[in-house]
Amino acid sequence: MNAPFKTDALPQWNLGDLYSGRGDPRIAADLAKAKAENDALVALKGRFKASRADARVLGELLDNAIGLYEAATNGLWGVGAYAGLAASTARDDPAWSKFEADLRARSARIAADSLYFTLEINELDDNEIEAAFRAHPPAARWRPWVRRVRLSRPHELSPDLERMLIDRGPAVANWSRLSEETLAALTAKAGGETLTLSEVLNRMSDPDGGRRKQAAQALAKALEARAPTLALCLNTLAFEKQVEDRWRKYPDPAASRHIANEVHADAVAALESAVVDSYASVSHRYYRLKARVMGRKVLDQWDRNAPLETTAPRTYGWDEAKVMVLESFADLAPKFADTAQTFFTHPWIDARPRAGKQSGAYSHPVTADRHPYVFMNYMGERRDVLTLAHELGHAVHQTLCAPLGTLLADTPLTLAETASIFGEGLVFERLLANASPAERRGLLAGKIEDGINTVVRQIAFHRFETRFHAARLEGEVGPDEIGAIWLEEMGASLGPAVRLNPGYEHYWAYVSHFVHAPFYVYAYAFGDLLVRGLMEKRRDNPAAFAPLYEDLLAAGGTRTYVEALAPFGLNPREKAFWAAGMKQLERLVDEFEALV
Repeated sequence: MNAPFKTDALPQWNLGDLYSGRGDPRIAADLAKAKAENDALVALKGRFKASRADARVLGELLDNAIGLYEAATNGLWGVGAYAGLAASTARDDPAWSKFEADLRARSARIAADSLYFTLEINELDDNEIEAAFRAHPPAARWRPWVRRVRLSRPHELSPDLERMLIDRGPAVANWSRLSEETLAALTAKAGGETLTLSEVLNRMSDPDGGRRKQAAQALAKALEARAPTLALCLNTLAFEKQVEDRWRKYPDPAASRHIANEVHADAVAALESAVVDSYASVSHRYYRLKARVMGRKVLDQWDRNAPLETTAPRTYGWDEAKVMVLESFADLAPKFADTAQTFFTHPWIDARPRAGKQSGAYSHPVTADRHPYVFMNYMGERRDVLTLAHELGHAVHQTLCAPLGTLLADTPLTLAETASIFGEGLVFERLLANASPAERRGLLAGKIEDGINTVVRQIAFHRFETRFHAARLEGEVGPDEIGAIWLEEMGASLGPAVRLNPGYEHYWAYVSHFVHAPFYVYAYAFGDLLVRGLMEKRRDNPAAFAPLYEDLLAAGGTRTYVEALAPFGLNPREKAFWAAGMKQLERLVDEFEALV
């Protein structure tokens, strides 16, 4: 057995660009400045309706007010980002959890005072706003942000009710905090070792089947013990959402997410339908082939991501991963590699796994006048190299659109995944191009599994969430019932070649998105299949593609997903668009089958 991958020397970020610690006096100063800017915005209350008759005055007022709103947002988000970033590496330290929760509450109180602002904008008619933009052209730059604000117009409540929801928001968020802290504190005893959640999940890709089984059973036991608490968190937040959705007159539980993503429900339905239609030809067929390669009739669930070689998988040192990612980005355009390089040059990446650090990976944009920070748990595996590429894709995207300012740079989830998944794709192409014939089968298997995990599995998650929220309408859903729904949806997506072993019914409990971001998960499938379409366009004409792609990223949240893809000749509202992406994944399975 190879020695464990050494993580001691991996980079940890330095958040000093934000603040030096919990006691940094700049935190109070920045909150006071944000409050002053917010107070200046509050002083304009009533002026918008009063100015409707004069388009020039209204235009100047909108320009000034949105500028104040963005300035206050920068202050509040900057402090909040620092608290969240610092706490995410110290979930075992109650002081950081308290600091994060207290700051969230203080920021919410400040922001609540300007709640009237978007409500008052939405009381204006479309023609009044357009006339104001024409009369005062500098205000027109805010048109995409105003459009996004007005998407929620039919679902707004009275100012008092909106204020009440903001005021109680931090208390409601503590259910998400309880879930996060429960998972961060989770340990699983496998084979005489005590593993954290990220470590036990990583162990389930171990080349040794016995170690995978031990890890899977240990995780099941650990989740089972915590299932009542995690189910309570999920049920409580689902009920909170149910009440708010009813008051806001959303037609279904996913509707608010669709609006936030600026996608049409029919586009998501087309995506879901195309993926489910491909279950048999992609995931079911692949796992059947994988079982044959492993000399089995049926795989156990802990074999889903098992490497096909029984020897320890090759590991990639941090410097090796860095070079691979930067060279892959440079193949697209030097600007992408140069932007990514700054994250290695500066202490802006936290890659070292350690006790108290939460699992997962992200790139946090902070605000447009700061810089992003990248968070991950690097364990030296191929997937970790791809995760690094994924998060640096986010970081490059966030950097390129930063000149727009925080409000316009804010990108809907569906487009926010574009650069990250594209980054992964570039690195995989390099891995495959440099692979020996013997390595190629393993790489294809890994790529197919990544595609299944990103597309098929996330749509199965989406269907699980849809059924859970429907069941919650009838009353509280116990852990056993949640587990039954989970088994049905996972079974349908994985197919008959994967056995869902006892204990797997508890695995819903570690998917934190269900708690802190309901209906988020389809965005991963959306982004993956969207990128497959973009990568086909790049293959057609690489030179012409790069400037169009840079323009898409630099546009941030100023374009809808339909507008963003139009220059490439792609229409994501058609099921055929998503089906073509699934066909690409099916072709990878064809390539794999030829090597079996």
